[in-house]
Amino acid sequence: MSKVRVLVGTRKGAFVLSSDAKRDRWEVSGPHFAGWEMYHIKGSPVDPNRLYASQTSGWFGQVIQRSNDGGKTWETPGGEAIPQPGEMPKVSNKFVYDSSPETGKPLTTHQFYDGTQRPWEFKRVWHLEPSLTDRDTVYAGVEDAALFRSSDGGQSWHELAGLRGHGTGPKWQPGAGGMCLHTILLDPGNPQRIYIAISAAGAFRTDDGGKTWKPINQGLRSQYIPDPTAEIGHCVHRIALHRSRPNTLFMQKHWDVMRSDNAGDLWHEISGNLPTDFGFVIDVHAHEPETIYVIPIKSDSEHFVPDGKLRVYRSRTGGNEWEALTKGLPQSDCYVNVLRDAMAVDALDKCGIYFGTTGGQVYASADAGDSWTPIVRDLPAVLSVEVQTLP
Repeated sequence: MSKVRVLVGTRKGAFVLSSDAKRDRWEVSGPHFAGWEMYHIKGSPVDPNRLYASQTSGWFGQVIQRSNDGGKTWETPGGEAIPQPGEMPKVSNKFVYDSSPETGKPLTTHQFYDGTQRPWEFKRVWHLEPSLTDRDTVYAGVEDAALFRSSDGGQSWHELAGLRGHGTGPKWQPGAGGMCLHTILLDPGNPQRIYIAISAAGAFRTDDGGKTWKPINQGLRSQYIPDPTAEIGHCVHRIALHRSRPNTLFMQKHWDVMRSDNAGDLWHEISGNLPTDFGFVIDVHAHEPETIYVIPIKSDSEHFVPDGKLRVYRSRTGGNEWEALTKGLPQSDCYVNVLRDAMAVDALDKCGIYFGTTGGQVYASADAGDSWTPIVRDLPAVLSVEVQTLP
């Protein structure tokens, strides 16, 4: 019988939730790394026991953690010991900027460096994306926005410098949460193709494994930038795709839900009848590539759900026509937010949908969104939710 493992990153530690295929009873493990911000945790599609986690602190910096037993124990690749709350890591993972787009000189982690337009700083890892084919290869999206790859299980990291080097890097601006590379999508049918998104620069695609990149923002419109239809400057919150149709992309933008059917070359709006088209998360049903999910948020100044009602919206038509999913969710006096990495789906026959809130609840639906139940409550604010479907 299949099992499900839900990986939850929070403001004050990581939690691992486990259940069988019925998904009606859950075991909770954690907090791991108590007191530390755990921005993202994700498992390898190749080895279900291999997990990667982004651990960060404003005082002590950024550390990548790795587990080889599904989260029971952890190690710091390239380091000596797992730091405890308040303890400085003895050896941090090594992130190397292979070259500065401005100077061409090698750069090392945690350094400011001067260019012709702006200094850049390594602050934190927002997103980890393990390879679809190799257990020791994993990608990291960081702030300030850059993309790194490790081929040794997270021990050392090297920048895919073509992203910042293609010319628009000096024009990138931070969103409210910082200038972060927060989304990495690997094309399951084309190992040379990667999609990424940056707040607040936009979406980009490489077709040669990261050597060269192109902005893919045509069709996006952002009214609060000098040129609303500019090539660069759009605040993209999240992108999702279905494995069977990697050329079809869905986007939750800072205002507007968008769709592209040509690998991002052109986008069109699918917000339709949503109560608000602002939000952070978007995801796709595991078996129905035209079924998508979003959670509308009231506005960019009021980061909570509209009308005090927590509602997931589902479209079975690839957008434009949306239905509110409310059964089991609070419909009064609820003022939580759901952050960009805090929704995921499982791969069971009846697809499960999961999301976490800034109020510390993780909700699950074992029937594709028709009904919901909180599988854990009162955690620290949830930053990310990922799901593994295990044999």
